[in-house]
Amino acid sequence: MKSVEEIKTAIEAAVPGAGVEFVSNPSPSAQHSLRLAPDRAVEIARFLRDDPELALDFCSNVTGIDWLDKEFSEKVKVKRTVTKTIDGVEQPVEETVEETRKRVEPGYLEAVYHLYSVAKGHGPVVIRMRTGNRSDRVELPSLTPIWRGAEFQEREVFDLYGIVFKGHPDLRRLLMWDGFKDHPMRKDYVEPDDYEYEPTPHDAVLKRAQAHKAMAGK
Repeated sequence: MKSVEEIKTAIEAAVPGAGVEFVSNPSPSAQHSLRLAPDRAVEIARFLRDDPELALDFCSNVTGIDWLDKEFSEKVKVKRTVTKTIDGVEQPVEETVEETRKRVEPGYLEAVYHLYSVAKGHGPVVIRMRTGNRSDRVELPSLTPIWRGAEFQEREVFDLYGIVFKGHPDLRRLLMWDGFKDHPMRKDYVEPDDYEYEPTPHDAVLKRAQAHKAMAGK
């Protein structure tokens, strides 16, 4: 089978302007992947399935990842005008000072697909897509029209992470009930103090409620 770099080259030749990014995996597995631009993902997926050499005809797994906002501190040099006394006279002087500034890199959600070729007996090839953020830009194209095996797995990612797969034939919750709020696999998910639909052990509910109250007071 072609290497991930070779597959990237093949995609770029078949889908001009595809915007595919090589994602290195430094772990011992060295299972590198390809990040696809969402607006070209369906076209690229179709190529991966239909290309005679690759023939990636089976999607074995779809999973989600929640990447929280990251805060970075960086030192920058800036010019400041300060007043100094020179020869007994106060006068403005421009000097360069170093200050620390904080920068926030917005988080996002990611969908990761593992592809195999049943016909050729090779794989996996790992592809991924990321959303614009974790709040109001959480849409990605569904790849279920290309690999039918992704249908339930995209529903699971939608249910647990909140990624909205546009073009999915039946996008609705799979594990949680329709009235459930939020997405349990989000890293900032807070479990409710109690559930209306069934009784829960009083001591456990009380302990959780007290913990949430303490956190809210900080």
